[in-house]
Amino acid sequence: MYRDLRVAVVVPAHNEELLVGTVIRTAPELVDHVIVVDDASTDATSEAAKAVDDPRLEVHRLPENQGVGGAIVAGHKRALELGCDVSVVMAGDAQMDPAYLPALLDPIAEGEAQFTKANRFYGEGSFEGMPRHRVVGNIGMSFLTKAASGYWGLFDPQNGYTAIHRSALERLQLDRLAKRYEFENDLLIKLNVLRVPARDVPIPAVYGTEVSGLKVGRVAPRLLSMLWRGFWHRMWWKYVLQSFSAVALMFFTGLFLVAIGLGFSVFTVVNTLGPPVASPGTVLLAVAPLLSGLHFLVSAMQLDIQEGSR
Repeated sequence: MYRDLRVAVVVPAHNEELLVGTVIRTAPELVDHVIVVDDASTDATSEAAKAVDDPRLEVHRLPENQGVGGAIVAGHKRALELGCDVSVVMAGDAQMDPAYLPALLDPIAEGEAQFTKANRFYGEGSFEGMPRHRVVGNIGMSFLTKAASGYWGLFDPQNGYTAIHRSALERLQLDRLAKRYEFENDLLIKLNVLRVPARDVPIPAVYGTEVSGLKVGRVAPRLLSMLWRGFWHRMWWKYVLQSFSAVALMFFTGLFLVAIGLGFSVFTVVNTLGPPVASPGTVLLAVAPLLSGLHFLVSAMQLDIQEGSR
């Protein structure tokens, strides 16, 4: 127990026979259950986990590879069945420092958030130990995820060191979340639609001998596609169906006006190539909707940022 919270640690593991035991052995005493989900590993991950003598331990092996998201969902479901108040995710590669677990749990215990996540980019020196291409990729993906999810105050979305209260878990449609590397981004989008309060917690990552299975060329297109679809899903469900708020009014009006402005701009350029000269009225029809539409879009973004910071 931690501050009257029953805590489960979910450990998604795929081919982590070398490090999964370390994750289990270093789980703090405040943890009530350690749930290892072996995502159809081809090595001895399950055996390595079971070899650890810990009465809190459960090892579940998925018959087919589901991806990291699928393994996490399976673990969260088991945490709910066990009656846990908070479900924490700690990857099987030992990159997540268990010493920071209380910092992740405190905002939930204090009622400030129902979802917390680690942020590796918390100050000077926080980039040390991470390859440069991953730093650039994480920064770019963080901005895109901010826009898609509406959590403008969160950063480092690919960081899977998270904690979520059962009240938020029970509201999620867990089986409809993305099952692979885009799981964390999709989760943020779905949580924002439900208006779940979320917080970032500065926590450094631990880089050791683990080898990442991430294939950027394969994952990036799928991730970008999910963020695009997730953005429209959030705008439609959160700002139209649930409330039809000022954000929706400004956003869709802005899109309409920008489209008109761009259309007249193209028409004007095409029809004034050469001797013809566009009249002031024609130029105004192109410029006024475009500027007004951009103003509406910026205002919608400002309201979205205010909504996401609550």
